[in-house]
Amino acid sequence: MSSALVLSIDAMGGDDAPEIVVDGVAHFLKGRKRAVRFLLHGDELQIAPLLARHEGLAEVCDIRHSDSEVDMSAKPSEAVRRARGSSMWNAVRSVKDGEAQVAISAGNTGALMAISKVILRMKKGVHRPAIAASWPAPTGFSTVLDVGANVDCSPSQLVEFAVLGEAFHRAVHGEKAPTVGLLNVGQEELKGGQTIRDADALIREADLDLDYQGFIEGDDISAGTTNVVVTDGFTGNVALKTAEGTARLVGGWLREALTSSLIAKIATGLLSLGALNQLRAKMDPRNVNGGVFLGLNGVVVKSHGGTDALGFSTSLRIALEMADSRFLSEIERNLERLSALQADTVSEGETA
Repeated sequence: MSSALVLSIDAMGGDDAPEIVVDGVAHFLKGRKRAVRFLLHGDELQIAPLLARHEGLAEVCDIRHSDSEVDMSAKPSEAVRRARGSSMWNAVRSVKDGEAQVAISAGNTGALMAISKVILRMKKGVHRPAIAASWPAPTGFSTVLDVGANVDCSPSQLVEFAVLGEAFHRAVHGEKAPTVGLLNVGQEELKGGQTIRDADALIREADLDLDYQGFIEGDDISAGTTNVVVTDGFTGNVALKTAEGTARLVGGWLREALTSSLIAKIATGLLSLGALNQLRAKMDPRNVNGGVFLGLNGVVVKSHGGTDALGFSTSLRIALEMADSRFLSEIERNLERLSALQADTVSEGETA
């Protein structure tokens, strides 16, 4: 077991923790051959009986008792002041200490981001971390960022997100030269606000090693027009939640149509159940659950707070993919180029 990857989990984070966390770990391990171990941070009295429900699960899990947890409604600044020793704090600290490769939590997003920044610190050349989400596309997935960490972004931060998102997509989705686009209200050069237009100019001027495609529109996200979609956290989060809600709505309509009458049920029985199951899986938001915090000196994955065991297991799969990837080393060259450009810009401004 010495070669096993280690995932550090905030077992108390999320609306239905720790039960869905433990059940999610059990679901994640079904049929998996890759050696993985888990550090479960939280209340041992609650976690231990849940592990006992699943045969052999306790053998790959180490419980790290924590007396406290971060409240889902806590403000980030408050969480940082009071979080030391909590399950969330200790889960991230295990990555800092080298005990684990990735930390995962379904807890308070703002608190997790703040705690991760304090413990892991920002990577050189990055001013703010971003949350990247994998978005279903006609062939595979697109990467969309930011989807909630930064409501307002400067042009240079959007360019940082482009660098981070491109490296993430290469590392996790295996695309050798991902295409990158800036989300805008139109593809024309003069469309959009000043921030997005300045970001477009900066990314072209920076001569980064990116296959930049310029502006794309909202319908391009699901069309997979570019591999990486860059936007601010407000827009990205609204788009993500809208897409998830639409998927649930259409899924409900589909179930209703297939079970509305005896004839519909018979027709459903004649259809390929495999095809229907594939369609259902593609439309299930739980199968893409898990946003990755990019820009830190370490990897942190955020699961939806209201997810179930299946959704949490998906976030563990994403965490494992990140642990197996070379993401942290992938971004270095472009971040250095971007930092050099920003330094030259500042120097020119001071001279003027």
